[in-house]
Amino acid sequence: MAASQTTQWRWISGILGVTALVLMATLGILLKNSSDCCSCQEKWVGYQCNCYFISYDYKTWTESQIFCNSQNSTLVQLHNGNELHFMRSSGKYYWIGLSYSKEHDAWLWENGSALNRDQLSFTTVPSTKNCIAYNPSGNVLDEPCIRQNPYICKQQLM
Repeated sequence: MAASQTTQWRWISGILGVTALVLMATLGILLKNSSDCCSCQEKWVGYQCNCYFISYDYKTWTESQIFCNSQNSTLVQLHNGNELHFMRSSGKYYWIGLSYSKEHDAWLWENGSALNRDQLSFTTVPSTKNCIAYNPSGNVLDEPCIRQNPYICKQQLM
């Protein structure tokens, strides 16, 4: 009787072990598939199915744009005030993808769309010779494009 009981427990243990492995493999596949929305490369932050690179180094606006493009991204275009909600504590000003186009006589985002004045609140009229730096607290500065600031790149995943 002891031998048959041991055999029975081995069968049960084996079945439970195989079941656990199948469940873990299934869970791993499900987690991988559901996280594609926010799987960002190293040193990038995932937020609302986008990836953001918040720089610690300082570059001119053009150098920042070149770096972002080299990473298959653009300087961040702010669609609403909550876009950078995840980094509200920062006191720095960052280059964003907004500059003045002499050709169109308008402030344009990198994708060519015009600035909607409701998107950003300027305290003064920005100089058309400058580029725009943004503070995640909601403040906006126009600064000479050759000034060096940190910058934020955005990579849209969806």
